[in-house]
Amino acid sequence: MSLFYFVAFLSIIFALMTIFTKNPVHSVLYLVVTFFTFTIHYIMLNAQFLAIVNFIVYMGAIMVLFLFVLMLLNLNEDTEPMKSVLVKVMGVVAGMCLLVVLFGAFRVLDVSDALVGPQPDIGLVKNLGKVLFNEFLLPFEITSILLLTAMVGAVVLAKNDTKKA
Repeated sequence: MSLFYFVAFLSIIFALMTIFTKNPVHSVLYLVVTFFTFTIHYIMLNAQFLAIVNFIVYMGAIMVLFLFVLMLLNLNEDTEPMKSVLVKVMGVVAGMCLLVVLFGAFRVLDVSDALVGPQPDIGLVKNLGKVLFNEFLLPFEITSILLLTAMVGAVVLAKNDTKKA
């Protein structure tokens, strides 16, 4: 249980550092570390599939893409426009509205039912595969045909563009 609190503390700290860091590249790096702490939480909850997807898709693809875009944009203080006072006030009002909603949600939250430990078989990739290939086989196959058609269409469009150039 103490590992959970330590990882939760790290998640909160790195999420806050993501928000309050002035350098956008550092902010993206802190967001990568925050997603890594989420992956640790998924593993502790016995949700290996979510942990793998979070690690590969969010940390591996999206965050690296954000980092490359920020590095290519070469953001500095000279190119950043000055924010008006009205925009800052609207941001503070929106943040306060979010806090009011969060406090209202936590006030009516019943924690007694939520404190159930991780189930032994929920979240395993083996069980996801059984459900996917037994109950949802037709939608899975239709989705694979749709993705194959989109991939062939993208190749055909790219091939036609190269002939014109």
